[in-house]
Amino acid sequence: MSVLRQARHQHAQCLQLVVMTVIGTVIEGKYEILREIGRGGMSVVYLAMDTHLNKQWAVKEIRKRGNGRNDEVIINSLLVEANMMKRLDHPALPRIVDIIENGETIYVIMDYIEGESLDRILKEYGKQPEEKVISWSKQLCDVLSYLHSQKPPIIYRDMKPANIMLKPEGNVKIIDFGIAREYKEQNLTDTTVLGTKGYAPPEQYSGQTDARSDIFALGMTMHHLLTGVDPRGGTPYEPVRNLNPDISEGLEVIIDKCVQPASENRYQNCAELLYDFEHPDLITKGYKKNQKRKLTSFIAMLVLTIGLITTGVLCKYVSTSMNNSTYEALVSVMDSTSLEEKIESYKDAIKIYPADTTAYMKMVEAYENEGNFSKNENDELLAVYNANKSQFDSSGEDLFILNYKIGMMYFNYYTSDDGSENFAVRVQKAFPFFESNHLNSDLSEEFENAELSECYYQICLFYKEYIFNSTNVEEASKSDYDAVLEVLNAEVEKLNEEGAYDQLTLYNSIFMLMYDQRLNMVSVNVDKGKILDILDEVYEKTANLNVQKEQSKKLKKEIIDNYEVYRQAVERAYENEEMRK
Repeated sequence: MSVLRQARHQHAQCLQLVVMTVIGTVIEGKYEILREIGRGGMSVVYLAMDTHLNKQWAVKEIRKRGNGRNDEVIINSLLVEANMMKRLDHPALPRIVDIIENGETIYVIMDYIEGESLDRILKEYGKQPEEKVISWSKQLCDVLSYLHSQKPPIIYRDMKPANIMLKPEGNVKIIDFGIAREYKEQNLTDTTVLGTKGYAPPEQYSGQTDARSDIFALGMTMHHLLTGVDPRGGTPYEPVRNLNPDISEGLEVIIDKCVQPASENRYQNCAELLYDFEHPDLITKGYKKNQKRKLTSFIAMLVLTIGLITTGVLCKYVSTSMNNSTYEALVSVMDSTSLEEKIESYKDAIKIYPADTTAYMKMVEAYENEGNFSKNENDELLAVYNANKSQFDSSGEDLFILNYKIGMMYFNYYTSDDGSENFAVRVQKAFPFFESNHLNSDLSEEFENAELSECYYQICLFYKEYIFNSTNVEEASKSDYDAVLEVLNAEVEKLNEEGAYDQLTLYNSIFMLMYDQRLNMVSVNVDKGKILDILDEVYEKTANLNVQKEQSKKLKKEIIDNYEVYRQAVERAYENEEMRK
């Protein structure tokens, strides 16, 4: 472009932006424009006051009058962003509450986000502490997982510090959905090559983007936040610990895997990435060496043991008697003992008889009574369970009961490091245990909770097939949701004879599923009345349930406290869909 043509082009853009909404203008009789807070080539963003609700909103003004194909592309992308955002509902996403069109101008009314963008924080304070970056990244991982779980999946395609707002309370929100796209399996390439150089993965410039493309951009964003090195400058990529030696080895391994040039070498979904965030020590070189060293020590000990067998028959009898006595003492600690002491006692018991499920059950009961099951507790339980899994009797009723109890623990109590309760994460962590029971369904007649275990397996399987699998082109249909609702409704009817805690656990899972899947059920026209009837019935049964145990009281209170919130969320989702139509 010549200097003269460039000047004319810039002049035309300036003319477009001069004629904008005057401060003090009231849009649609209720949105009063207070001041300008940002602008782009084809839009201006204002702070506005809702005079009816006395609430502040951000108003993005888009001028439909463009001067060429580029302007048309930008206007269309802004409209795509608005319409896409309007049907989403996640704490880390700004809500679109209204879209107003009057001739030449489109106004998009959205949440006003107080705070600062992470790129501004980088400019002012430089590289950020590892703890903060991990906390932000987990939140971003959660919102990307939500976007990728939409039908069809939404690929954000522009993750970078400038598009991440840090709110005063420490939570983050992502903004600017102008280049987000719905993933379509049949497309070999996206229709438009867009993105931010340095953050965008190679395939974003030459082929079809998918969930793994967002994971690459998240990895580059973490790298920038931890090192202060802007990837847009063209500097060759270096591992974070070359630039910031204070970073942990586990986090460096995570980022290096996120930013692999070939998408098949990255994390394949956000669930995998989140798991490594919660278990960084398991992927370090030191951990792998330690595991190898333990194996070598075990083999040496095994050889020594074999050599002593011939002289150990009598000792074995005496040792067994002593072990039995010690084991019974370790699993019979008093209720007044602290949780930490109980867990250590049960772990010592497991070392004596690793194939006996009694000590594992005691661990689960201790966590249940405490009502707390987060990363530390998860690591402790999984460490002993996985280390000894091969020794369990896979056809025994005891393992069936243990798997059910652990699955229920994840389903009802698991929380992330920051204390948040993500239903999808809970379902994903519970799935392997209910699946193990499903594969041993021939034990169902011997196990009193077999029907409940199978019910939870079906719920988890539904999420695995339709929600977690971001590359699955098959959408959950109305009949799929109706089938799940029918199973849940049937279980609610059967539970009158079950114990209070068993009833409450299923009721709570039903509440969480209804809330978590409300938008997808709206999109396939599931009957709102069916959903509300189940919520009402569960609430009524919960309110009338007489409970004695402390964990049952907590669970009952949680269900009752969430009833109005979840019911209103379902109704609001259907109302928003009606307004959109």
